[in-house]
Amino acid sequence: MTEPLLALHQVSCHFQRSNEDLAAVDGVSLSIRAGEVLGLVGESGSGKSTLGRIIAGLQRPSHGTLRFNGAVLPEKLQRRRAGQIQMVFQDSYASLNPRMTIGDSLSEPLLARGERRSVIHQRQGYWLERVGLGARFAQRYPHELSGGQRQRVGIARAFLCEPQLVVCDEAVSALDVSVQAQILALLREIQSDLGTAMVFITHDLAVLGGLADRIAVMYLGELLELAPCWQLLNTPAHPYTQQLLAAHPEPTLDRNKVQLIAPRTTELPLPLSTDVGCRFADRCPYALESCRQTPPWLKVQAEGRAVACHRSDDIAGAAPAG
Repeated sequence: MTEPLLALHQVSCHFQRSNEDLAAVDGVSLSIRAGEVLGLVGESGSGKSTLGRIIAGLQRPSHGTLRFNGAVLPEKLQRRRAGQIQMVFQDSYASLNPRMTIGDSLSEPLLARGERRSVIHQRQGYWLERVGLGARFAQRYPHELSGGQRQRVGIARAFLCEPQLVVCDEAVSALDVSVQAQILALLREIQSDLGTAMVFITHDLAVLGGLADRIAVMYLGELLELAPCWQLLNTPAHPYTQQLLAAHPEPTLDRNKVQLIAPRTTELPLPLSTDVGCRFADRCPYALESCRQTPPWLKVQAEGRAVACHRSDDIAGAAPAG
């Protein structure tokens, strides 16, 4: 089997809040293949953005290891990682220096690589055209652009150094629906042409249908389900995934194949490192007392699916507990 481009093993990231140890990411293990698009989905507070920042080298993990092209990624080699892993941020305005022209912002990563001015100018023009803006935008400042235009600049900056992996953190969530569709189509086209691997982080499963190869579902810092895109959208195995689909219906979802049952509560607890049992148990309509006592492990099932649920084998025919 081909070695994955990026492999995470038991990666955790804890933060101190008063006397509590908050587990923003807790023991996540997954891999990303070269050229693959992995969708990373979950509610606010699920830990998906923190995990994306860890992958991009912007956040130090508390525990665990990351391997890129088979080599362990040292914490201090951020400059080396930046050449191979880039990020597209949710806030396109905050990600650009307001005092720099768009051309200067695009020049920075190329100058850091020691590229000649002629090469930099050529690549600036190419990528501004590629993302649908045009070379004239090189002389403009971020405040002169719309949100969609700034996000196109962010995409150009992420891809112009030809990285092996791009992390997109809620890259379309702040945009109008019509602009979202344009940006998603642009990302899909560039990723397909270059064969760049991509981690696409979102709270909305609906945007992943035509983009992702696989989808990973996170809840309170933990990975609950990982499956091929078509499989997860049509036959979600974890109750939390079912609830996400109920909140954001995917047009291609086969409603005859899945029960969408309301959660017991919509309250989102804090992800504490002292938690025992399944963190989703209080919101799960299928939870038994044993679920609150013993944490579930991510179990590999058929057709490349993995699920962290004690009742995943019989949940399709199970009635809600209690």
